[in-house]
Amino acid sequence: MHNNNQQIPVYRLEPDETGNKHFRVYNFGGNYDGNLPNQSDLLVSHRKDHYLLVFIRRAGRRQWIDMTPYILKENTIYFTGPNQIIIKEEFKQLWSTGIAFTKEFLSFQENDSLNKLPLIQNPHSGYELLLTDADIDLVEDMLTKINVEYQNPSEWQQRMLTAYLTVLLTYLSRLYTEQFKDNNTSVNKLLLKNFQMKINERFRELREVGDYASLLHISAGHLSEVVKTQSGKPAIKHIHERIALEARRLLFHTNNSLKEIAFDLGFADASYFNRFFKRETGVTPAEYRTNTRKMYH
Repeated sequence: MHNNNQQIPVYRLEPDETGNKHFRVYNFGGNYDGNLPNQSDLLVSHRKDHYLLVFIRRAGRRQWIDMTPYILKENTIYFTGPNQIIIKEEFKQLWSTGIAFTKEFLSFQENDSLNKLPLIQNPHSGYELLLTDADIDLVEDMLTKINVEYQNPSEWQQRMLTAYLTVLLTYLSRLYTEQFKDNNTSVNKLLLKNFQMKINERFRELREVGDYASLLHISAGHLSEVVKTQSGKPAIKHIHERIALEARRLLFHTNNSLKEIAFDLGFADASYFNRFFKRETGVTPAEYRTNTRKMYH
């Protein structure tokens, strides 16, 4: 379950015969055979440099997303973004359709609004969407349309793929907000989400609330007030929690030394990292690594 390499590998989106570098469809099952994971990929901690949305039709395989194990359920959507650490744990067949797309795909002008969808921003760090029969019908219909368009390149393909994907992601975002009960889309709530998104992008280098206020073009005082009101926690706490999350990921998924992890996260020395981690989690990094590995072995 733990990666012996010094760095967690990043799997890039590999173009298939269509040559599309930013969008890809994967099909396993139906008229296809259920796929088996490459044995060389089993138990290898990795990240992807893209978003992946997978509709599981038949399953049973277990995998990890960050520090949480999931037994993949049938007729369920799973989704991950570029930051998550994933481990495929079992050599079992899977019948599914997956859609992969890059940050660049979302940055295309006509796709920019997709960046703001709850499913993409994922404020609750959720990775599993349960579907009703009606949800399944719509998802299958959209996936069929995307599949047909994906296999027939034309000057309209990009627009059509974007249109179908917009419907699918918008529909799933509605399910996401219902499942995770977050329907508050006020200006202040959006500011909190934007703040969290900026932290996710820059936490290794920016540690002060004022740094993020500058990125968001507001005063540090206003940012602090809104974040505390919306989340119940000081703005600096959000920054520290994001650093602590990444530290837990690296402690759990790699055998890197505490000094290497401290350096990777921007700490000047391991002793400062050790004090920071204990303050945030209640245990030292070494204790956390030992305790979690005992728990999951």
